[in-house]
Amino acid sequence: MTFTAIDPATGETLSTHPDTSPDELAAIVERAHAAHLAWRDAPFTRRVENFQILAGLLRERKDEYGRLMTSEMGKPLAQAVAEAEKCATAADYYAENGEAFLVPVSAPTDASRSYWTYRPVGVVLAIMPWNFPFWQVIRCAVPAIMAGNAVLLKHAPSVPGCAVALEELFRESGFPAGLFRSVFVDTDATGDLIDHPLVQGVSLTGSVRAGKAVAARAGAAIKKCVLELGGSDPSIVLADADLDAAVASCVFGRLLNTGQSCIAAKRFLVVDDVREAFEKKLIAHMKAAVMGDPLDEASVIGPMARVDLRDALHDQVVRSVQAGAKLRLGGEIPERPGAWYPPTVLTDVRRGTAAYEEEIFGPVASVLPVKDTAEAVRVANDTRFGLGASVYTADDGLGESIAAELLDAGNCFVNGIVKSDPRLPFGGVKESGYGRELSPLGILEFTNVKTVWVR
Repeated sequence: MTFTAIDPATGETLSTHPDTSPDELAAIVERAHAAHLAWRDAPFTRRVENFQILAGLLRERKDEYGRLMTSEMGKPLAQAVAEAEKCATAADYYAENGEAFLVPVSAPTDASRSYWTYRPVGVVLAIMPWNFPFWQVIRCAVPAIMAGNAVLLKHAPSVPGCAVALEELFRESGFPAGLFRSVFVDTDATGDLIDHPLVQGVSLTGSVRAGKAVAARAGAAIKKCVLELGGSDPSIVLADADLDAAVASCVFGRLLNTGQSCIAAKRFLVVDDVREAFEKKLIAHMKAAVMGDPLDEASVIGPMARVDLRDALHDQVVRSVQAGAKLRLGGEIPERPGAWYPPTVLTDVRRGTAAYEEEIFGPVASVLPVKDTAEAVRVANDTRFGLGASVYTADDGLGESIAAELLDAGNCFVNGIVKSDPRLPFGGVKESGYGRELSPLGILEFTNVKTVWVR
């Protein structure tokens, strides 16, 4: 298998990278374990210094890294540069707080001294996707390494240049050789890595199908895994919402990263009282979104990451219309090279249609009719996913109550799009996965919570 980067805007082949050989892979795992043993007791002053250097390099090279991301997966350049900056913010966050998050916790018992402490587990395998090729890796690797672990990155085959750049970034930041390594392996070799006795944990961001396979393999090997899988995030729009603000927020959330985000706003549940007005404004905003060269500052959306992903999205649109949804905008594949798909709006999306039942990973907005707040909550939860959800209403108390108590999702926002933040836990429920990244919880996922009791 060869890992190939193809510019999704043009179809041009950018680079190829051969598989990591079995012998080389075995040596990489051994070196990662050795690096972990040396690193796990490194003073926090050393760890902080390395992460401060890493954050500085991310900011210094944000334009370079942004262009790399854009060339390999097509996101608008400004968003790619912002992704590099967000990675620097996460490095700063754990540099400033990591030691405090790992402080032993005392517990009064019948012992003279008892407490629990957090110790790193060892080598963690990170299986990461193409849609946020720097951020997804950083938000896993930074807390894991701050806790004392080593990380092996198995990145998506379509972004090999990003994988190489990330490995170089950690090396140039002064981390021990082998502590963070990128490997180019296929599905079978990935399974062998999960089985490897020196690999002690797995973090996957990807599809439900991949999550089930990884969880089964990790479970058979009795190894912990963290899964961040798909999402079909609902945005509830109540009758008292500021429609202009809600539409602007919903469109931004739907089109960010050309709609290729697990936490993108995907299903708009709009109560009947304001649905017609919402749809009119939604269509106008989506129609105005410029699709073009991702290196052009005027472009709101670029190409999708791959042609096969574009074709799968179009099939979902076609099947939704055949099942009764109304196509109000877009829905046609442009006649041009690359993986392009225009901003698209479906209305009257009801149960049984692809846009209702499946994750729509691209610039397609689906409006689901609901009578009132109670039905909106019911429909929002009527999904196998549970990653994010949002509510738009002038009543902050009602919105908070719905978000905190009624919605079945891991990340619930009021009057704003769902987004990840280093200071907040991130993860889902149901088929959106389990475990948490970011925040104090994220750094503890790959630690051994060890009880110590002294008479």
